[in-house]
This record gives sequence, structure tokens and C-alpha cells, in this order.
Amino acid sequence: MPIKLVTLFNNQELIMKRFVYIITDRNRQVLNVGRSADLLKTIEFYRQMPELNWSGSDHGSRLVYFEELQSESAAMERFQMLNHFTRAQKERLIRDVNADWLDLGIALDYERMLLNEGINFPLNIKKAA
Repeated sequence: MPIKLVTLFNNQELIMKRFVYIITDRNRQVLNVGRSADLLKTIEFYRQMPELNWSGSDHGSRLVYFEELQSESAAMERFQMLNHFTRAQKERLIRDVNADWLDLGIALDYERMLLNEGINFPLNIKKAA
């Protein structure tokens, strides 16, 4: 009998979330689209490996956009779509939800810290259409 690898939470299947993101360097010259199952670990990896996929002294560690998707297939489809966007389309997408191009990774670190302390708070983030 095969083992069913499903995590249950309150008698419902826990949906494994996937993320599609855009990171940039400090001068906003490069916009890198990626996807991940663990966004925090991915951003930490970019911070630890500054030379990876970046030329010159600039390195990408500024998370400026992300979407949370419910399945791997949806994440792959959205990732491929964003990869085909022009730079202008990516910039418009970023500005719609992050007009000042703030590093969202800092907010995610703060949220993780609060959750580790057991503090719950409402998170009002405008979702992309």
C-alpha cells in the first residue's frame, strides 16, 4: 500500500504555496524573475551569494515584487509569463504594488520575527491582478 504524503490541518489538506518573485540590484538595472517554495530562504540565499547571476559590483538582493500561488503548475505558468514580459511591463507590475521599490524582504523578515514571537497581526497587501 503506497504512503499518502499529505499534511492535514483541521481535517483539510494543507495547500503548499509557491511564490513567483522579482528581485533587483540597488540601482534597479537588472530585474530577475524567479519562483520558489520558500521565499524567505530564497531571499536569504541571494543575500549570502552576492555574485550569483549578477555582473559587476551590483548584486540582486532587493525583493521588489512577489505573488503567492496555490500550486506548482500555477507558479510555473506565472513564472513563464513574467519571464516574457518586457522591462516596462515588469516595472509597471512592480509599481502597481510597490511604488517606491522598497525591499519587501525586510518586511518578510520582520513578519517571520513576529510570528516566531507568537504575535499575530492582519497583513493587508494589495494583490496583483
